[in-house]
Amino acid sequence: MPKSLDLTDNLEKYIVDHSEDLSDIQKEILDYNLSLGDQKKLQISISQAQFLQTLIKISDIKKVLEIGSFTGFSALSMALSLPEDGFLISLDKNTEFSKKAKTFYDKANANKITQIIKPAIESLKDLENSKRKFDLVFIDADKENYVNYYEKSIELIDKNGLIIIDNVLWHGEVADKSNNDKFTKIIKDFNKHIKDDNRVTKNILPIGDGLTICIKK
Repeated sequence: MPKSLDLTDNLEKYIVDHSEDLSDIQKEILDYNLSLGDQKKLQISISQAQFLQTLIKISDIKKVLEIGSFTGFSALSMALSLPEDGFLISLDKNTEFSKKAKTFYDKANANKITQIIKPAIESLKDLENSKRKFDLVFIDADKENYVNYYEKSIELIDKNGLIIIDNVLWHGEVADKSNNDKFTKIIKDFNKHIKDDNRVTKNILPIGDGLTICIKK
């Protein structure tokens, strides 16, 4: 038996086809994102969305904070799995994408989602000042601010709270010691920052472009 798998597009499709079906609005978001050309890469993978949904359903997660929403696929996916008294706050500075995401939320009657449209660092400071706490923070925004988002997120969760970060494998480039282009180096440095952080238990999962799961001690 092989020790590892090469997660090809065909195998990814097989996984999705044999997992829980997406809602009609989730599928509509995916179709819309395909029309955006290269920008569609800002969307999390379907398998990542399914993982987040499963995690929320099996955990006592009610309060979710998302940093970076694009057109709303990740936020809606998580919100659909929240209990009746759950809520999700989504941070994004892009007005156009946020307005489009809102149309999908409305069609899905996803009234658990609250959008804050301005730079996420400002929103995170406001949330910290308001003493808000979350069970789960999902980070998938501009990579230059990953460390800043992470450090703010640490203050916004209690013990055993989760921080999940996307794109930590960066298309596999992080394993190439000779690759030190700007964004690969940013992700490498961020991964080391997490590895050296004794405040959390951490693991990287090879789902989509890589997810780091941090549990606050």
